[in-house]
Amino acid sequence: MGNVSRIHILHTGTVQIDRALAYQERTLHPLPFTGWLRPASTRITVPVSSYIIEHSEGLVLIDTGWHTDLRHNPRGHLGFLASTMFQGSLPEGAAIHEQLAKLGVSERELKAVVLTHLHADHVSGVKHVSGAERILVSERELHAAERSPSYTKSMWEGAVLESFRLEPIPFGPFRLGLDLFGDESIYLVHTPGHSKGQLSILVKLKDGWVLLASDVGYSTRSWSEMILPGVMDNRTEAARSLEWVRQFAARPDCLGVYANHDPNVLPTIIEAEAI
Repeated sequence: MGNVSRIHILHTGTVQIDRALAYQERTLHPLPFTGWLRPASTRITVPVSSYIIEHSEGLVLIDTGWHTDLRHNPRGHLGFLASTMFQGSLPEGAAIHEQLAKLGVSERELKAVVLTHLHADHVSGVKHVSGAERILVSERELHAAERSPSYTKSMWEGAVLESFRLEPIPFGPFRLGLDLFGDESIYLVHTPGHSKGQLSILVKLKDGWVLLASDVGYSTRSWSEMILPGVMDNRTEAARSLEWVRQFAARPDCLGVYANHDPNVLPTIIEAEAI
């Protein structure tokens, strides 16, 4: 069986959103998550996270954060409509290829890049790591993105995305996903609802599991209080995925659950032996 030695939690920029995008609100406003005609007091700034998993088979990158185009042409990169709903920020040195360089890692040393889903803040920087051995996304997510105008397809245009079919696995709300290396050390778990084919990542360490929950919830508050995200492809599936995260977080062998945009989760290194 392969093993994981470290998980690096990186912040590859931030995004300013309406709080209703992160935490669904009941309001007379028809689309509160857009932030349109909402007061500035409803805006929050949250991190955009990526993760590097050091596995005995090689390095695995989860999500890619923002592309450097965001620094000088945010509206052109995001598209006009999206730029009216959220604003991204990418400080110098925070782009994924810049952070890899600090670690002495080339994009070509990445065994795999896994895109949990194809929303802008998760896929924007994919061209910075297009030389990775594989760039993986679930078949359901790629098909949905190709057919929907709400995705910014130019962000992955020219990058070779490898879609995969969901297979039976022992985990998840639907028990579907992919055993990445076939050794039960990293599972890509089908947790849809926020998007059609969203994935969460289960990583096996010496004493238990770490769950990278993507946007199933925006922070620990999401699953502890069962607050769904404000943007959903399917409410029933979103609730089922969030309930699974809540239950998994309570397991004695769960070492931690990390949401992509949780402001309380700071950049750190999780050591397999130190937890």
